[in-house]
Amino acid sequence: MPGSVSAVSEPRCLLTVHAHPDDESSKGAGTVARYHHDGIHTVLVCCTGGEEGEILNPAMDTEAVKADIGAVRREELARATAVIGYDEVVMLGYRDSGMADSEANANPASFAQAPQAEAVERLVTVVRRVRPQVMVIYGDEQSGYPHPDHLRDHEIGLLAFEAAGDPRQYPEAGTPYQPQKLYYTVFSARRFRDIHEKFVELGLESPFDEDWRKRWESIPEAPMTTSIDVTGYAHVRREALLAHATQVDPNSPFWFGLPAEVMDSIHTADDYQLAKVATTTAGTVVVTDIDPAAMGVIEHDLFDGVTLG
Repeated sequence: MPGSVSAVSEPRCLLTVHAHPDDESSKGAGTVARYHHDGIHTVLVCCTGGEEGEILNPAMDTEAVKADIGAVRREELARATAVIGYDEVVMLGYRDSGMADSEANANPASFAQAPQAEAVERLVTVVRRVRPQVMVIYGDEQSGYPHPDHLRDHEIGLLAFEAAGDPRQYPEAGTPYQPQKLYYTVFSARRFRDIHEKFVELGLESPFDEDWRKRWESIPEAPMTTSIDVTGYAHVRREALLAHATQVDPNSPFWFGLPAEVMDSIHTADDYQLAKVATTTAGTVVVTDIDPAAMGVIEHDLFDGVTLG
């Protein structure tokens, strides 16, 4: 049965894998804040340093910032993860790949150019050390924003989830440990439409023009199996995004055009897709792909089915 997993003795741990500094703030920040508040150990793996991120805040567009953008973005990440409530942040150690066909994308130090086995082993090493029952990565539907680092996040996340519990794979990466559930973050065009409609309702100019709205229509709505109530934590996303001062203009109508209380009322839940469940019987791990259509009911806890011994 989807969501049925074997008992474990470790404290609960949630591991999220993101591509760049600021992705952890825009995707699931309220979820992590809620679980951290509930005493669950929260760990972030950030795959790159975000060196190719454009400076979108005019106040931060200075020669000093541009000269050491990697260090600046690491400092921003530290501030944002403190706001969210991550207990640990692990840098996977790769350079931002930039967009496809860019000069940065061909850089041998980039995430896109890293040997697959090397990148997977680095993530497996983290998984085996922190021992999460639940992992969150990016999904397989990324046609709306096919950034090479986001695509790589999905690729190595899948492989690491299945390899972590296999003693035959990456023996130097630590004692084998099998996470029980793998989730994808879910992009919801519906939410962007709701935000646009709220601008219109309040008589405010929407930042979502016709081109944006056509884009929504062209992106398939990812299946959602799991909805996490972030009531009381929705503000965390906003505050964490503001910590990424180079990437987020505090005067941007895209992020902050609606009153905070209105925006928080639109984003009352974070959505996910349960992708895989691992069960262990007599020492044998079986990983099952989950068909979202077969779930039957919507989960409201990423740890549903995880029984602590």
